[in-house]
Amino acid sequence: MLGERLVGRVEELAFMDRVLDVLDDGRGAALAVVGEPGIGKTRLLGELASRADRRGCVVLSGSAAELERDLPFWVFVDAIEAFVRSLEPRRLAELDDDVRVELGHVFPALAWQAPDGGAGLVHERYRAHGAVCELLERLTAIKPLVLLLDDVHWADPASVDLLGALWRRAPDAAVLVAVALRPRQAPPRLWAALERAHHAGGLDRVDVGAFSAEEARQFLGADVNAHVAASLYNESGGNPFYLQQLARAAGPTRAASRGEASAADIDVPATVAVALAEETALLSDGARLVLQGAAVAGDPFEPDLAAGAAAVSEGVALGAVDELLRLDLVRRTEVPRRFRFRHPLVRRAVYESTPAGWRLGAHARCADVLAARGASPAERAHHLQHSAKQGDTAAIATLREAGEGAAQRAPASAAFWFGEALRLLPHTAPADLRVELLLARARMLIATGQFDHGHEALLGSLALVPAGSGALRVRLTSACAGVEHLLGHHDQAHARLARAIDDLGDHRSPEAAALMIDLAMDRFAVMDYPSMRQWAETALTASQALGDRPLAAAATAVAAFAAAADNATAQAHARRAEAAPLVDSLDDPELARRLDAVANLAGAELYLDRYNDSERHAERALAIARATGQSEFIPLADSIRGQVKLLRGKLVEAGEVLDSAIEAARLSGNVQALAGNLTNRSLTALAAGDLDLALTTAEENDVLTRGLDQSLICAAGVALAAALVEAGEPERAVDVLTASCGGDDLALIPGVFRARSLELLTRCLLASGRPTEAEQAAIRVQAAAAGLQLRMADAMAGRASAAVALDTGDPIRAAEHAGAAALAAEEIGAPVEAALSRMFAARALSQQGHRERAVTELRHAAATLHACGARRYCAAADQQLRSMGDHTHRRTLAGITSHSAIGSLTERELQVAHLVVDRRTNAEIADALFLSPKTIETHIRNIFHKLDVSSRVELARTVERFEEPARTRPLGVRPSAGRRQP
Repeated sequence: MLGERLVGRVEELAFMDRVLDVLDDGRGAALAVVGEPGIGKTRLLGELASRADRRGCVVLSGSAAELERDLPFWVFVDAIEAFVRSLEPRRLAELDDDVRVELGHVFPALAWQAPDGGAGLVHERYRAHGAVCELLERLTAIKPLVLLLDDVHWADPASVDLLGALWRRAPDAAVLVAVALRPRQAPPRLWAALERAHHAGGLDRVDVGAFSAEEARQFLGADVNAHVAASLYNESGGNPFYLQQLARAAGPTRAASRGEASAADIDVPATVAVALAEETALLSDGARLVLQGAAVAGDPFEPDLAAGAAAVSEGVALGAVDELLRLDLVRRTEVPRRFRFRHPLVRRAVYESTPAGWRLGAHARCADVLAARGASPAERAHHLQHSAKQGDTAAIATLREAGEGAAQRAPASAAFWFGEALRLLPHTAPADLRVELLLARARMLIATGQFDHGHEALLGSLALVPAGSGALRVRLTSACAGVEHLLGHHDQAHARLARAIDDLGDHRSPEAAALMIDLAMDRFAVMDYPSMRQWAETALTASQALGDRPLAAAATAVAAFAAAADNATAQAHARRAEAAPLVDSLDDPELARRLDAVANLAGAELYLDRYNDSERHAERALAIARATGQSEFIPLADSIRGQVKLLRGKLVEAGEVLDSAIEAARLSGNVQALAGNLTNRSLTALAAGDLDLALTTAEENDVLTRGLDQSLICAAGVALAAALVEAGEPERAVDVLTASCGGDDLALIPGVFRARSLELLTRCLLASGRPTEAEQAAIRVQAAAAGLQLRMADAMAGRASAAVALDTGDPIRAAEHAGAAALAAEEIGAPVEAALSRMFAARALSQQGHRERAVTELRHAAATLHACGARRYCAAADQQLRSMGDHTHRRTLAGITSHSAIGSLTERELQVAHLVVDRRTNAEIADALFLSPKTIETHIRNIFHKLDVSSRVELARTVERFEEPARTRPLGVRPSAGRRQP
């Protein structure tokens, strides 16, 4: 068959063989085959599939389709669903319940595999990406897996996001994800993800060019004479598909007798378009009609759906398919009763050649066939959006249902369906229905980072709100202002809120109190903390007279948060003491009405050193947000959770929370959330000893926030400075910190975080050889701590003073300040900060000649840092110990290491550890805890790291040694793994 022989491409094939060698080594890889339409990308993927198959790999392939870009995850469904559906049920049953739930949302045919569970939240759609990654890993249990995805320039947005996630976090197994795409037609989001992955070394790229004249001659074969071959080569430009198509038509100059296609419509040279039309003109009338029906039905297509589109019987369609196969217009796939066009350009040419009116009817007939099959709303909506009339209430309902079904995991598709439903609404439709659809579309647009379009939809909703709907108008106004803040239009947001409260007239209403709370948070966005506090107190006064407990809780919580941000610690404590019992007394349905109450309370408690309380309230905010679909609260709750876990020394957990939050922020396009989470991820990596990750995340954040809000620049500056001083660039660290945070006073940083940043500045200045300036910075930390009256601020002041005293040769004063700093940090449950202060104390004691006391401090610090996973700092403490002649292994330090290490385990890790003590295998532990063996393996790796053991026997001995005293405890009483909290 013409063009079936592979010609040339020697370098490309050698490269593919090297990629497959990586799989043979048990590692994963990613490959992008890039080139213009018809250049041979699909043929190269086919050769890759053949070579992988010969090596014994599992090969799965799918293709995005130009006319199906609204179907969520379609390219992955096309590649994977049929294969996974054919697996033994037990293979999927081994996956965690939450993974199976997510897979059911990605692959419709697997929904029956999913246990009962919610769809999750749109801000957490990275969970679906993780589930697909785990599925791919699981499919490599016996053989390596090669996943081939063709024409991904046409992939739907959900598939693009999933592909980007797989490139950022590749499967930890022998999985090759190979894609083919056209660079000029690739959406910016896809191309940006590809470029990032390629530059980071996580993806290899092959650029495919045109044939040479000699390669074209080989491609055409000996049956084509040299003169014709040269003419065809010149006409095609060496493009294999164009060359093949012109050769099929027996020359570039023949005119089509009927069914002529427009070159502009199918984006090929005019002669190729004519050749395509000539080829289809050779068909019988029945075969041509079925081919047109297939072009409407989809690519790939099933004969019965093509028959429905063409309005012929299935028997006629099957006979036509035989003719189409003989002429190589369509080809078989590996899935029974499914066929694919020879090339997407053939399908497009056929589709565009059909009369527009006939196409409308064909799409409508497809929708009817799918409805009779019981197909999903999305499959039917795809055809209805082409064929339904304005006012078709059934079509509107289907489109809306499709949007709701896609909302949590494919918001871009959901926004499209809601938009199509709006388009079909008659002018006489009730205003509330139009408002609902506009709001739904706005939420989806905002979730995908399309803030301008989401803002436009919200404004459209506002214009339709009838008089007397004050609560709805306030809700929409707040939403508009929130999007304006995301866009950086802070003045516009403030003016909108201020105008809305003026329009209300009555400032004693619930709507007015709600707007006052919004105005308080509006001022937080621009770092105007005194105004924030003023609006918060005004909201509190207004809400207290209304008898609305959730609203009063929200106002009290924002007042606590505002006071903490404005350094009014005494008032912040007082307001927190009022807010906490009020929030805790509300049941979940009540609190769901004002979820900002518990979220802002958690934020205030973070500022006030109340880490246990902050984490508890952030967890509750997260749980209620998930249960009620209030996705907008997820970023704040996760940010607080990540920061608290960092401060409490739960570095592995902090990293996991923040990694997920970063993925969510990338998907949503929320720069503010991404900046904040990159800051905290950098600081967590630094504490854990991963300097490379600390630097890369801080530097990404620095680039991201240039020219944006000052608050974001401050956060980026602190993280970058902290990483730079550890990397040996203290001068640059000083410049970054002072330039981004308001000069030497770091005046732009709120609350206790200013004291922490001033302590960092002190160390940077000392490392830069600027002791006088460092002393001044330490004095500023002391002043800040005196004003704040918070133990974290006291710890920072003590450590800064200790550092300066050590530098000036005053070890007695240094030891005193460092010891006080360690105690202050321990009181609030900040073990890493306490350990770092103990290291300063040890240096000071050593300089005084108090070796034994210094060794005790260092042992304590090393044990704590080891238990928290702060590897770099722990290594530094060990080095100090060795320099003092102490070589005692940490694990022999009874009462310090064992308790700290065991105390660092999460509740789940402790359960796993006890089952290891009981000599259970991984499979038995997985069964006992209803988890997957892979999850158990991950937990055991983390436990080994935290306890510094290398075998299950060592793990069991460590746990038994620590829990020996438990024999004297009452039954059921276990040692506390926590640390003292206020």
